Amino acid sequence: MPLQAGSPAPDFKLKAVDGSTVELSSYKGKKNVIVYFYPKDDTPGCTKEACNFRDDISKILAKDAVVLGISTDNLESHDAFSKKFNLNFPLLTDADGAVSKAYDAFNPEKNMSRRVTAVIDKEGKIKKYFATVNPEGHSQEVLGVFNTTL
Repeated sequence: MPLQAGSPAPDFKLKAVDGSTVELSSYKGKKNVIVYFYPKDDTPGCTKEACNFRDDISKILAKDAVVLGISTDNLESHDAFSKKFNLNFPLLTDADGAVSKAYDAFNPEKNMSRRVTAVIDKEGKIKKYFATVNPEGHSQEVLGVFNTTL
């Protein structure tokens, strides 16, 4: 069943490109979290989406939020992608697809994440779940959630 507004966000613990481990529950009571899933590093749509989040990061931080990008690509791929486009938020690897599956963001035919975004409030609840995402202008669409519901 797809996630929906008001449901608790599935917790996760994943490795980031800087070698740290990021746990969703560590943000509870502290930050809003934008978790976006994407298919593949350094592809046209995924690059556009990542660069939009990068360019809007000051507006996102002003909403007391953080961005976490997740795909099934490995850390080496994430590192190269992050450096190539100067991404200013962590990319996390979901190598086995377990977190993508928990967020109904896994494409079994391609064995990779699909484009899905969850906006999670400081209480750890989903405020908005985007089951379909157009990478063009998606960060602005996500920012709109903060103007209406958070």
